[in-house]
Amino acid sequence: MEFIISNVENLSEVSSHLVERYMNNPIWVFNGEMGAGKTTLIKDICDKLAVEDIVNSPTFSIVNEYMTAEESTIYHFDFYRIEEEKEAVDIGVDEYFYSGDLCLIEWAEKIPSLLPSEYIEINIILQSELERKIRVKQNG
Repeated sequence: MEFIISNVENLSEVSSHLVERYMNNPIWVFNGEMGAGKTTLIKDICDKLAVEDIVNSPTFSIVNEYMTAEESTIYHFDFYRIEEEKEAVDIGVDEYFYSGDLCLIEWAEKIPSLLPSEYIEINIILQSELERKIRVKQNG
């Protein structure tokens, strides 16, 4: 599936599609260069899922935990600052990934051997300052 979005308002279509189609797979990997809109898309997804907490990038904490109105847990990871996979192992990433709770992962390329074999891959490609191409595929 591929989407072309030209403004933030178009993200709603993408996040709605993801929530409606892929909630059966709890691991979602967001790829894209710095500033592509990974966290912005994650915020919109969390809005669709009725997250009651403030959603922001966990760049310094590595993982943020959010609660939904239905008392479901969502984990938001940002591995940008880690130097080696061992740092992710040390925070117990396996426990999160195999908890069955939704895990939204930024900078997963830093932990390739730790990802479960099945995950949803969301690639955000900068087309211009305002336009993004978003490709979604199921892996595994």
